[in-house]
Amino acid sequence: MKRLLKVLALALSFTLLAAGCGDDDSEPSTAPGFDGTTIKIGVVNDFTGPVAIIGNPLHKGSMTFYDWTNAQGGIAGKYQIEVVEGDSTYNPTVALQVYNEIKDDVAMIGNLLGTPIVNAALETLAADGLLAIPASLDAAWVRQPNLVPLGAPYQVQAINGIDWWINEGGGSVDQVYCSFIQDDPYGEAGQQGLDFIAEALGITIADTARYVSGDTDFSAQVQQLQGSGCEVVWLTSTPSVTGGALGAAAQSEFTPVWLGNSPVWINVLADSALAPYLQAYLIIIGEGATWADPDVPGMVRLVERLETYYPEQPPDYYFQFGYAMAQLAVKVLEKAAANGDLSREGIQKASTQIGDFDYDGLFGMYKYGTAAEREPSRSNTIYRVNPEVPNGVEAVTVFQSSHAADFDF
Repeated sequence: MKRLLKVLALALSFTLLAAGCGDDDSEPSTAPGFDGTTIKIGVVNDFTGPVAIIGNPLHKGSMTFYDWTNAQGGIAGKYQIEVVEGDSTYNPTVALQVYNEIKDDVAMIGNLLGTPIVNAALETLAADGLLAIPASLDAAWVRQPNLVPLGAPYQVQAINGIDWWINEGGGSVDQVYCSFIQDDPYGEAGQQGLDFIAEALGITIADTARYVSGDTDFSAQVQQLQGSGCEVVWLTSTPSVTGGALGAAAQSEFTPVWLGNSPVWINVLADSALAPYLQAYLIIIGEGATWADPDVPGMVRLVERLETYYPEQPPDYYFQFGYAMAQLAVKVLEKAAANGDLSREGIQKASTQIGDFDYDGLFGMYKYGTAAEREPSRSNTIYRVNPEVPNGVEAVTVFQSSHAADFDF
């Protein structure tokens, strides 16, 4: 009897051991957007609207990294990525319609483009338990558990840009400071950073001119700023507006220093008739390195992969941003796969476990954890326009204001 009990106990221990090993090696269960072989990633992007000039290269950047990942075998070396696209036309109402059309078929949203779009989708994302990567740098995303952001926020860009200008760029606190912003949450994000650093440095913002997305005539705003005697203008705009507004300023012989959030730029501006004005007066506050910088290994790899998958794509800041977004999505999904859980809950959990991520040198270090623990980069690259270099902008320096650490997310 004792021998029988010993045999049964031994058999039971082997059974439990086998079961435990099976759990460690088991495949993740199927879930929305994951059928056991393919992981579907949703995209709510502007392909045809007023910021398609951003959306199209942004999407190609993401697709380049996804295509490269699939060529290596996919997530965990075995799950292929499939992208489900929707065109928001940069309209929050349309964006929510598109989101509702694709949400049941995807495991996560890898590109949600635009601050107004992200704001409109927040409540629905939370209700659906979906994780999304915002193609927007508003500081408001840092503490949102259904978003996994990247990059130094727009507010930090403004803090660093104005502080750099005064302390290293040749400016002073005695100049007349103003702003020109998009009249929506994107514009207010830039203004919030400007107001923060203005208070810290004892600067008064003399005037703020606003425009509505879709506007094409900016003569009234230029006259407003010129009439206020603005010598330094903080710019929170999209590239087509940058061209229109600064074109109007050039025609009016209005020559302040323009310092702008990263989305003010697009490479085609460097080839335009406006290029000399931009080279003289525009400074862009962004992140990363000069395009094709051989001293940044991640940039070398990005260019090599672009030439493989999208050789027709010219150098473009938004391509780089989209590529970085896909790096982040893949990192999260790799962690979820390693955890054996590609459900929406599992993907959201994985986003809190990826630790510090430097984007292969393409973006600043972002410290990931729970939403309450996240710490974005607080530094920025200062770019000046140079039509002789790829993408038309050249990194001057990397700068971090002593006040950037004081901004509360």
